[in-house]
Amino acid sequence: MIKFALIKERKTPPDRRVVFSPQMLKKVVAQFPEASFKVESSNIRIFSDQEYRDAGFEVSTDISDCDVLLGVKEVPIPNLIPDKKYFFFSHTIKKQPYNRDLLREILERNVELYDHEVITNKNNARLIGFGRYAGLVGAYNGIRSIGIKEKRFELPKAENLPDLSTMLAELDDIDLPDYKFVLTGSGKVARGAKEILDHLKIKQVDPETYLVNEFNEPVFCHIDVLDYAKRKDGAQGSRKEFYKVPENYDSDFIKFAKTSDVFIAGHFYGQGAPVFYSEEDIKDRDFRIKYVADVSCDIAGPVASTIRPSTIAEPFYGYDPETGNEIDFHDPRAITIMAVDNLPCELPKDASEGFGEMFLKSVIPAFFNDDKDGILGRARMTANGKLTPLYSYLQDFVDEKELKNEA
Repeated sequence: MIKFALIKERKTPPDRRVVFSPQMLKKVVAQFPEASFKVESSNIRIFSDQEYRDAGFEVSTDISDCDVLLGVKEVPIPNLIPDKKYFFFSHTIKKQPYNRDLLREILERNVELYDHEVITNKNNARLIGFGRYAGLVGAYNGIRSIGIKEKRFELPKAENLPDLSTMLAELDDIDLPDYKFVLTGSGKVARGAKEILDHLKIKQVDPETYLVNEFNEPVFCHIDVLDYAKRKDGAQGSRKEFYKVPENYDSDFIKFAKTSDVFIAGHFYGQGAPVFYSEEDIKDRDFRIKYVADVSCDIAGPVASTIRPSTIAEPFYGYDPETGNEIDFHDPRAITIMAVDNLPCELPKDASEGFGEMFLKSVIPAFFNDDKDGILGRARMTANGKLTPLYSYLQDFVDEKELKNEA
């Protein structure tokens, strides 16, 4: 018998998501009777304590008797229970400085950390995540910004709607201008954003047609790396090489920036890859993009107009093409930027249900089949107070603060 706990989310701002909904938990124990679950009491979770009790699960403020603790966001250091197995997004695998102390404390307290971000198959493709919901809400927010700025229509905030189906229904009666939308990316984020464009029945056109034509209806073009990047030496590139050696490529996105009104950024941006456009590119009189829904939200990186993350409370800001500074997004000069970095929090019910489906399918079986596919092994970042071999590259990151303290 393995005893799991759904832990209370304690990070600020509050996150209402959870790994398993009450109904999904019932499916887990039906499939794996050797798994038991306790739910840590929470007054912010999208599903109430009573809903878990009604589904037959114990709700308690004490989860210290559980073996595997399942959360979503980082666990605050004071709340880490020593000698436990934890699952959550630690935001440490890229050596994020703000979580160095968290990783050090995880090691100090002999916590066995499994990071959702590195739950992968044997080809290192991610198996679980909230990407689809980031794409859905990000594209919705981008559409919403057009309505607000141009006073064409009013869409409510996604966070004020009960679920995805309601959010989609809100789009049914809006009237979009004849804008050209360019969508980047090939993963779950981009596919989620495309669901919004498809729901709106916006016509998809291929890059060649898109770049040389104007249309009397809204259209979108969905592009991948070889559409917006080219080999520096002029040779034919490959998607595989781009991700392996991005330094061999220059940006070729400017042709889309000069022919698009709306940019939905759903790509994964790797270190060393070319930027999409620079501050100087934006100053070009032919630069046409007026709205950016930056779901990827890499600050001061590949999309020069994304100068800071925005928030669910204040999702939009303006970028002044002349100065590169932030201005009111209502200003006629402004490029309107949506760069919320926690978009799935706006659809906590659907996002939690979708996440739970993936976790049940890909992770829970590994606890009961001797991890025959290596799922747990690849995701285990720490064990016995040390980094595991796959994550030993983080050792200098862990040690850095100690060296600074000694200095």
